[in-house]
Amino acid sequence: MKRGRLARSAHRHLANVRLIARLDIKGPNLIKGVHLEGLRVIGDPQIFATKYYEAGADELLYMDTVASLYGRNNLTDIVRHAARNVFVPMTVGGGIRSVDDVKDILRAGADKVAINTAASKHPGLITEVSRRFGSQCMVLSIEAKRVGPDKWEAFTDNGRERTGRDVLEWARQGCELGAGEILLTSVDQEGTRRGFEIPLVLAVSQAVPIPVIASGGMGEMKHLVEVANEGKADAVAMADILHYGRMSLEQIRHEALGSGIAVRQP
Repeated sequence: MKRGRLARSAHRHLANVRLIARLDIKGPNLIKGVHLEGLRVIGDPQIFATKYYEAGADELLYMDTVASLYGRNNLTDIVRHAARNVFVPMTVGGGIRSVDDVKDILRAGADKVAINTAASKHPGLITEVSRRFGSQCMVLSIEAKRVGPDKWEAFTDNGRERTGRDVLEWARQGCELGAGEILLTSVDQEGTRRGFEIPLVLAVSQAVPIPVIASGGMGEMKHLVEVANEGKADAVAMADILHYGRMSLEQIRHEALGSGIAVRQP
């Protein structure tokens, strides 16, 4: 693990911090919630996806918020349409429970899949997906809730179902099983605009040698600076701040560069 941390530290300072637009989907609509609940309809995801791509987002992250409840992912058509207009990597999550599901969503135009519930129930799926499609395709999605000082439990089903898994142990195990990246969502901070859960992001970043995407809580520019510098995040997923137009990707990129954060310049 020490070697992993050293390798990660070197990687962290050389690589750009990726700016990812997160689109939570329910049925045909782009939605936004607080603590992954109380969902509010924002609009047509196609319009927002195209807007964020044209504004220079490094990646798009689509999450089907009700897929696990119904046992299927309903994003295939949305992703297929987006792939006609969007030419940056797309990660898709929610309700993906088999290699065939992964194949279908990749065929529709996704580049990566984010798996939470199915991976938690069947950890071997992480290895199956990684071996079949490459570790860069397999993103382990972890919804973390604070359960004590510097202690977090992994949840599934939009933060509703407990797994009994310690987040750091699960992150390490997922990495060992073949995950190439971790999408780390703080359920406590998500939708609050109060900033990322820095101790959580830092703990996971130090625990694994693979990239960590911080998600949940960005309300202003200083939050990105904090999670990049103090949390050592490799990427930042943003939703609320973009959807409501409180900052544009162009502004965020400009201010990030001004704060000494390395980001890609389109």
